[in-house]
Amino acid sequence: MTRREFLHAASISTAGTLVAGCQISEPQPHRKLSANNKLNVGVIGTAHRASENLARVSSENIVALCDVDETFLSAANGHFPRARTYNDFRKLLEQPDLDAVIVCTADHTHAAATAAALRLGKHVYCEKPLTHTVAEARAIARLAADNQKLATQMGTQIHATDNYRRVVELIQTGAIGRVSECHVWCEKSLAHSRRPSDMPRVPSTLHWDLWLGPAPARPYHPDYLPETWRHWWDFGEGILGDMACHYLDLPFWALNLRTPLSIEAEGPPIDPETTPEWLIVRYQFPGAHGSPPLPVTWYDGGKRPPLIAEAKAPPWPNGILFVGEKGMLIADYSRRMLLPESQFADFKPPTPFIPDSIGHQNEWLAACKTGSATTCNFVYGARLTETVLLGNVAYRTGQKLEWNAELLRATNCPQAENYLHAEYRAGWNL
Repeated sequence: MTRREFLHAASISTAGTLVAGCQISEPQPHRKLSANNKLNVGVIGTAHRASENLARVSSENIVALCDVDETFLSAANGHFPRARTYNDFRKLLEQPDLDAVIVCTADHTHAAATAAALRLGKHVYCEKPLTHTVAEARAIARLAADNQKLATQMGTQIHATDNYRRVVELIQTGAIGRVSECHVWCEKSLAHSRRPSDMPRVPSTLHWDLWLGPAPARPYHPDYLPETWRHWWDFGEGILGDMACHYLDLPFWALNLRTPLSIEAEGPPIDPETTPEWLIVRYQFPGAHGSPPLPVTWYDGGKRPPLIAEAKAPPWPNGILFVGEKGMLIADYSRRMLLPESQFADFKPPTPFIPDSIGHQNEWLAACKTGSATTCNFVYGARLTETVLLGNVAYRTGQKLEWNAELLRATNCPQAENYLHAEYRAGWNL
């Protein structure tokens, strides 16, 4: 999708829109539900992360299941025998009794499925990252903002934990003073891959063309799926896309971050096909209340901030380090620590003021029924996703990007346009 096509698509009315090459019916009126009613839920993707989401919403009416792999679909249908089954999510979305949809596909089809469901007036839960490209994230944010009665939630389930809430409270009450920098690291790595040259037969249980969806056509190979698609730019975004929405979520929340001013990245030599084995991304965000820009740095593939050793911080394999004028705070999914420890020996944490979560998926289910708020709605989730994906754009261009969020443009790097948008395969549209 070119910039002109994207801007044109964003201006189209949400009713009766062409999605994936077929005309979608008008949005259906919402059923009036109480907290005690059960939702009619359709689930797109049934294995791996999807199986966890299915378990979390199994108290509702699972009325539709979709998977491009007949083996996975059959296994899920065994647990929910009353659900109708589909291989094409577009067919699932035509089922008239659906209230809500969960999207658990590979990343390259997140946006197409999510946009189609929103345009049909369905509540949507989508796994992270919300989209495959920056332009898709912006489009989904606009759709969500235009349909505020629909409950949305991006699948960053760590956001619902007690630990993240207590860290946010510490930062926002000034436990370490004004934060001047933040470092986020993840030890996870992807081995470098080469595009396979052999062409094995497509398994009889797999609908390969539907799995490809809007991605460029290529022959089937087991190197792409079911679990290795993140290695490939056409389908995923490497470790940054896999993990950064979880870890960068904490500084985004605690520091009220919105959009970066600039992004630069370093990593191994750029491969046009496959994502890097490691990456370091340096974001600069506007400082609060006129203070200097706030640097936030991401590290993956075993890379770590030198400050960890200098600060005598614990050598956690994954974590977030906030550096403040009064000290530092290190955290991961379940732990937090103020540094230096001797300085904070008598520290008394603030009285908790962020309410405990009822569970990430449960937040969404409650919002679908009662209109209550979700903490990772698509407006927030799209902004976080957009920032995450800009790290890959900077890496692939090899330049520091000066980012104009309003224009959706790197003002100093026209080449970035090649990576902000994705050209959909014929027959597929956002």
